[in-house]
Amino acid sequence: MELQKSSKADRVGALDRDIDKLRQQLDMLKKHLVSEPSTETLHEFDSATEEILADAFGSSSPLLDTYEYAQLGEAAGLMNLPEEAPEGTTHQSQRETIRQRQRVLESGITDLEAKRASLSQQSKKSTMSGPKISDYMAKPVRSVSLEATLREVGQCLLKWKIGSVLVQSGDEFLGYITETELTREVVASGTDPVTATVKTCMREPLVTIETSDSVVEAVRLMKEKGTRHLAVTENNRIVGVVSVSDILRYYSGVV
Repeated sequence: MELQKSSKADRVGALDRDIDKLRQQLDMLKKHLVSEPSTETLHEFDSATEEILADAFGSSSPLLDTYEYAQLGEAAGLMNLPEEAPEGTTHQSQRETIRQRQRVLESGITDLEAKRASLSQQSKKSTMSGPKISDYMAKPVRSVSLEATLREVGQCLLKWKIGSVLVQSGDEFLGYITETELTREVVASGTDPVTATVKTCMREPLVTIETSDSVVEAVRLMKEKGTRHLAVTENNRIVGVVSVSDILRYYSGVV
């Protein structure tokens, strides 16, 4: 029993040290927002921060990946898909990348504080921490029929002012189609949008994530599956969609 208490106290102590280190890095970042640091200074800061994150969360942690992407400050970096970067994300200012770094560290601190609280309360229930997908997903769910033409899809995207739409057959969602695929198929390949249907350029299968999952988990899943869009589920029912733009909205500090 004493050994268990000692082990728990050690873990709490280690969490406290990690939280303190990340808070120190966060304080430095806030100063960098004002001081406009040199590239060399930021590089040294990033190296130290990555080491702290690796010690606290493990070298394969998705949070560490997210921090590396935040240094780029662009969607292309987040997804490692430079050919599919949305407009307006290729030239971010240094201030913007610092803000994204700041949001990642805040997520890390929230995660560690939740783990510490769980240990202190002797709770065996797993604690999900940080921003949840439900807070950043797009809803309502927009979809088109599997038999819809590419022209009809384009009209829907324009009408709803969105960049992607789910593809539905009866009560089942089969995949999705984005304005990127639509543009490539119609413009680059010369497909007739009046006669060609969604089947021509639909992406499948549909990758899903739960509303209760964290934003960090979405980053990991997007990277693993090579997609920039996830269907959000609750009680086995699709209730929304989250895209790389929604993820960046969080890391950019935009509500």
